[in-house]
Amino acid sequence: MLSFIPSKDTNTIAIEFDGKATKEDLQKMDRVIEEKFSDKEKFNVYAVMHDIDGATVKAMAEEMKIDAKRWSQYHKLAVISEKNWLETMTDMSDYLPGIKAKHFAPDQMNEAWDWIQQE
Repeated sequence: MLSFIPSKDTNTIAIEFDGKATKEDLQKMDRVIEEKFSDKEKFNVYAVMHDIDGATVKAMAEEMKIDAKRWSQYHKLAVISEKNWLETMTDMSDYLPGIKAKHFAPDQMNEAWDWIQQE
């Protein structure tokens, strides 16, 4: 399930995942991006990831289709999780053109905000 949490930065969407991410969750994320940012405006995502089941991996694939039109807008992605496989996925995301991605442990939330707010 996707929830929006308070953001410490106007250029950052802060979200929290727990359990399953549904197609509806991803569409809700798309609407928020559309409302907050113009078609060419860069933005960041601060994502706190909790217990994630296999359905979320499928939803991530769906997200890639939904967000394909927005790849050029993503600037930074901070993923906060204790899951090792999410760290690996985050590291792989860092290779996407124009996107900086970094994984943080749950006790590094402040460091994640500091990193995402740096230019």
